[in-house]
Parts: sequence; structure tokens; C-alpha cells
Amino acid sequence: MNPNAFVPLATLATDLLPHALEPSDDGAHDLAHLQRVWHNVRTLQAEEGGDLEIMLAAALLHDCVAIEKNSPQRSQASRLAAEKASTVLAELNWPSAKIAAVAHAIEAHSFSANIAALTLEAKIVQDADRLDSLGMLGVARTFYVAGRMGSALYDPQDPEAKERNYDDTRFCLDHFQTKLLHLADGFQTAAGQRLALIRHQRLKGFMEQLKEEIGVA
Repeated sequence: MNPNAFVPLATLATDLLPHALEPSDDGAHDLAHLQRVWHNVRTLQAEEGGDLEIMLAAALLHDCVAIEKNSPQRSQASRLAAEKASTVLAELNWPSAKIAAVAHAIEAHSFSANIAALTLEAKIVQDADRLDSLGMLGVARTFYVAGRMGSALYDPQDPEAKERNYDDTRFCLDHFQTKLLHLADGFQTAAGQRLALIRHQRLKGFMEQLKEEIGVA
């Protein structure tokens, strides 16, 4: 792992990267994802402010406990990651107030946990992580995860779910309606909201083109 990808806090990255990811073959939650989230954090922080040290720790450790998307424990993943991160930071002699701030940002980043982000740092980390679920990266990650979970691309009998309930455990295209197209409504910062709307439009454009190509547009 290259800590230089996490400038200007490469030294902190060196300390935290060994704890950032559990052994996993999940390419949607890997080092590249952490690098993109950090890039998003820095982009948002340049406009919104906030403590970069807290946000880097949260960005690096927000997926430090690996739980699959289809696991019944998925909604607990951010809480478990926050607990592990708190232990790691305590061993590095971080002050308790900063540890609590990092833990809150990690807990609140998760869509499925539904925990309100109460601090600027938590809001930025949440926005930064959710930006990676929108736009073309969101498309790529969604279809990647669907492939890992064994889902079909879409329901050939009813691609738009006009006569059935959405089921994103079976059909990848349904996930756009159950989650992805709702993400842009929940951004916490002005900068994040602006970038989310751009990526939201890309997401919608992809869906329309896909439906045209499968003959339902």
C-alpha cells in the first residue's frame, strides 16, 4: 500500500493502512476505493473546511471490518468498524475526543446504518463515500458487486418492475431504484450536493441508454 496516495498526511496513512482492510476479494471496497474516498474528502474539505486528520483516519478505517453486502449483519458493519478503529487509534495514543470524532464519522458514513452525521467531519466523510456510489464509478461498482453476489443484470420479463416489486438481490438494475437514484437527495454539504447532482445525472443517463439497448426505452 502506497501512503503517498494520501498526501498531505502520508505519515498517518503509513500508521493506519495496515489496519484499513481485512483480507477480502471485494474489489468494490479495496485500496482503490479508499484512495477515491480520500480524494473526495480533500475536494470537499477545500470548500467546507474540517479536520483533515480526523477525516483521513475515518476514510482509511471506514471499511476496516469486512461484511458482505448480502450478509444479515450488513447494517452493523459501520458500528463494528468504528469499534475496531477506536481500538487502533487508542493504541496509537490518540486523544479520546479525536477517537470519538473518528468513530462517529465511521458509524455515520453507512447508508444502511441510517445514523445521522452530526459533525462537519462526519458529513464530509459520508458525502465522500457516497460520491463513489454515483456516476460511472457507481455503475461499475454496482455491476461488479452484482456479479460477485450472482445477481442477473435485469429481469428479462419485466426490466422496469412494472408488475413486480423491486428486488436488488436478484436483479442488478433494480438496485438503481432501491438505492442509487436516492443517494443524491441525502448529501450533507453544499459542495457534496453539487458534485452528487452531476454524478446523479450520469447515473440516470446510463440507465436510459441501457434500457434503450435492451429494448424497453
